[in-house]
Amino acid sequence: MNLRPWWLSQFELLWQRRPIIWLTGVRRAGKTSLCQAIPDVRYYDCELPSVRRQLEDPEGFLRAAGPEPLVFDEVHRLPDPTQFLKIAADHFPHLRIVATGSSTLGASAKFGDTLAGRKAELWLTPLCEADTGFPGLADRNQRFLAGGLPGFYLASGRDDRDYAEWLEAFWAKDILELFRLERRAPFLKFAELLLAQSGGRFEATSFAAPCGVSRTTIQNYLAVLEATRLVQVVRPFSGRSANEIIATPLVYGFDTGFVAWAQGLHEVPPKERGFFWEHLVLNELGARLQTREVQTWRDKLGREVDFVWAPRARPPTAIEVKWSGDAFEPRGLLAFRALHPEGKNLVCAADVVEPYTRTVAGLEVTWCPIDRVAELI
Repeated sequence: MNLRPWWLSQFELLWQRRPIIWLTGVRRAGKTSLCQAIPDVRYYDCELPSVRRQLEDPEGFLRAAGPEPLVFDEVHRLPDPTQFLKIAADHFPHLRIVATGSSTLGASAKFGDTLAGRKAELWLTPLCEADTGFPGLADRNQRFLAGGLPGFYLASGRDDRDYAEWLEAFWAKDILELFRLERRAPFLKFAELLLAQSGGRFEATSFAAPCGVSRTTIQNYLAVLEATRLVQVVRPFSGRSANEIIATPLVYGFDTGFVAWAQGLHEVPPKERGFFWEHLVLNELGARLQTREVQTWRDKLGREVDFVWAPRARPPTAIEVKWSGDAFEPRGLLAFRALHPEGKNLVCAADVVEPYTRTVAGLEVTWCPIDRVAELI
């Protein structure tokens, strides 16, 4: 049964633009299951030696391929994956291909340069509002605590050992093999601290002593965690006003289940619902917009806007995130618009079912549900 129809529809849209789709996402996000759900797909697991032998002659293999979509899972296991995909794109552009692989390959200059104009990227996030095949997503408490990795979400009960084992596998397969970091304990300690302090403002110095490493090493660790999508760094938006804070980004854990685990929570206190709701809204924006370029804003008087979406050549959209729509107050938004007067103002609230617009303190503000926030920006 297809549990993620919206994501499958994205494959069809992207294939209209490019012959190759590079599918990314954290471990156990559901990449393999999604690929295997593509109708009539021919699936190849490149971790298997028998598959790698089949692909030793790329030209011969691709010439013999039929019209069915092809999936090359863990394509980085091939001796020269970029060359294989370049041959496919340049000489067999009629084929429809999905490739998955390591974040290191995806971020490498060679991969980007070689496949420029040949591939489209699709970032498979933890469960979003479009994942209607998964039961109970409207139960926010379940989604907060179980998180959005399909296997964790669908489990009959939460076992904290699963999260610890996931992090160990993350170290062994995503970090140790790909980045060659040598010190497991301080790296995993840093990862757990970031998850526990998710949504907080990042100061590298504050992590150095607890992890027993230098500030420079902490900055390197953060870059690795961002590249592997364990965290999302939400950087400050600025119009270069002296009153705007530009030095300290926010760092969010990739998934609410792992944040709850790192914080030792088995129930979400009512006062923390807004905190977890922010994570879901950020995840929704990532899924729908397919970007991690969402920003935040704060001034030296402590006035702030949760998220800012400011694509090039467009005025910034300000997004306030509230568990209850009635909890919105315009202090931060007014300060932001005093410096950046053009752009939309949104309040994404858990108790809003349909969008509506009101004028608040002279500003036009639209309240919206989470499944409409990306559409309305």
